[in-house]
Amino acid sequence: MHYIIGIDGGGTKTHCLVTDVQGQIVFECTGGASNFLVQGMENVSEIIFGLIENCKKNLNFNYSDVKMILLGTSGAGRKNDALKLEKVFTEYSFHRGVILNYFKVESDAAIALEGAFSGNPGSILIAGTGSILFCKDNEGRTHRVGGFGKILGDEGGGYSIGKKGLKLVSKELDGRIDVSTILKLSAKKFGINSPEKLIEEVYLNKMEASVFAPLVFDAAGQGDVESLKIIDEESEELILHLLAMVKKVGKPALNVALIGGLINHDNIYSRTLRKKMILEIPDINIKDPDYPPAMGAVLMAKEFLSSNNE
Repeated sequence: MHYIIGIDGGGTKTHCLVTDVQGQIVFECTGGASNFLVQGMENVSEIIFGLIENCKKNLNFNYSDVKMILLGTSGAGRKNDALKLEKVFTEYSFHRGVILNYFKVESDAAIALEGAFSGNPGSILIAGTGSILFCKDNEGRTHRVGGFGKILGDEGGGYSIGKKGLKLVSKELDGRIDVSTILKLSAKKFGINSPEKLIEEVYLNKMEASVFAPLVFDAAGQGDVESLKIIDEESEELILHLLAMVKKVGKPALNVALIGGLINHDNIYSRTLRKKMILEIPDINIKDPDYPPAMGAVLMAKEFLSSNNE
């Protein structure tokens, strides 16, 4: 029996799927974080190799039975980085006496797009810490909007929302705005009740702005006017992503899957975004993803093997 292994390398966990060559799942497992931009390529190689070893142990296959392994991970949208990780992992495996048929690295967005629409045309709007929109058109070409990172972009993502929330806290602590719900919430959750404590958490303790986004949601849900403004502004930024994609592909009817912790769960932000999408882009169709990203990696591997007559 021959196998394909698809891996979704995330910032908190890694999801590994093993299928037969027809794409039927035969085994799956999870491991630790494998974002090489954070953990480094050697550490990620160790995590990925450990997952593959786990698959081998449970299915009792030989490495020669594995037709292809495809990993989708953050940062791999830059081709040079993807090729470097392929090289590092292949060398890591070789030093452990393992020679693989194919090991390929793609971006996490690419495998999410393939999984969401089973390899067919469609769009995915991703809003987690950052934000990006991808669309695969009828000719198989991929188009992108956003994804410029927290300095240049990522509007509508957790970092941007959280940063605005932290700024609200600083203004309230100064008396530049009226009392808001968000200061009470930040004092309760993070102990931020003074300018000194805010500065300490952000600059000394390196608080990630994105962790503050849920407090903005909670405050907005309680009717906090300033937090509701953030929800409106940031959701509108994601609408601009979608409108830009409509122009790029010249097709007003978009099939869109919402992906990422901010918008694929029920909260005030996701509800606001969905309402705006329906009102401002009348031909839009919002759907749930067909499959998780790890299966998207399997589908990409199958396509690669098919194109190479494997």
